[in-house]
Amino acid sequence: MKHPYIGVPGHQIWRNEPGIHDGSLLDPVLDAPFRIGRDDRIVTAGSCFAQHVGRSLQESGFTHHVTEKAHSIIPEDIARKHNYGMFAARYGNIYTARQLKQLLQRAYGEFASLVQAWEISGEDGIVDPFRPRIQPGGFLSAAELEADRRYHFRCVRRAVEEMDIFVFTLGLTEAWVDSRDGAVFPLAPGVDGGVYDEGEVGFVNFNENETYEDLKFALNFIRSINPAVKIILTVSPVPLNATYENRHVLVSTVWSKAVLRIAAERATRELADCVYFPSYEIVTSPHVRGRYFEEDCREVTMEGVRHVMDLFLKHYTEEGERILAASREPIVDEATRYVQELQRKIQMFCDEAMIDNA
Repeated sequence: MKHPYIGVPGHQIWRNEPGIHDGSLLDPVLDAPFRIGRDDRIVTAGSCFAQHVGRSLQESGFTHHVTEKAHSIIPEDIARKHNYGMFAARYGNIYTARQLKQLLQRAYGEFASLVQAWEISGEDGIVDPFRPRIQPGGFLSAAELEADRRYHFRCVRRAVEEMDIFVFTLGLTEAWVDSRDGAVFPLAPGVDGGVYDEGEVGFVNFNENETYEDLKFALNFIRSINPAVKIILTVSPVPLNATYENRHVLVSTVWSKAVLRIAAERATRELADCVYFPSYEIVTSPHVRGRYFEEDCREVTMEGVRHVMDLFLKHYTEEGERILAASREPIVDEATRYVQELQRKIQMFCDEAMIDNA
């Protein structure tokens, strides 16, 4: 041997990737250690991008396990507006590993926050600080919110106890924390409910060790209740909408994604039946030459989502190639494609998009 790289598999050498010449052929996924069957109950959670995973799996005939459902008398379109079916339960977007950890602790009675509700400025309703945009218009009273929360926690527990596959998409490292008890909110008070008081709430940007420890705690917590669950971790390719760090939002985005990627990697090395799926790498790869982002350079196009989910189906599901072929949408004209893209954007639910500096 002239050097140790002679004879290594082709996928370990950059120039051997077919996607260099045709980005649609990019496939950085190796064979998965397990396959998902159509009857496996899949629970998804995480940032905005995680919504694509559950929706795509459901559309492809898999069991997107939903435990928190609207009452049967509520029309389907109203249920969607109230964010039923987006995830297993109505927890909304879970942006940080600390958020996931605390959701589990709160659902199982191991953590109770001091703050239970935020008032809506200039209106009569109140919102849940931990899912402030889950109920359009807010709740009418503290009693209504508390009743909804008790039902919500029961549904979270059911999801944890019944799921076969857990897919978690890490999205952010920046968060706002109640300095009195450590409760973490998905949005800063004042953005969409609540009042910002710098004496009670502070900014935090979780580093790689903090993020990993929170993620490890959450996954071990789940495994202590459901030992057989298989875990798939991924990192959202969507850049930060805003940063509170005194630097360009792009620089904060790169730092944040690096932290999340490190935490995910450490978790997959530590836990059995816990794997990483490269959503982030596929969408941001130089092979696709930026075409998987919209004109705002932030939102992921339908083409990018399709590439990610095609590879997920191919490598992580039983009969992946056959399912993939059946799931492909027919080519449509530009007008139809525009309408589809608009409908997808309307369906997306992102708390972070509320943040602005005006």
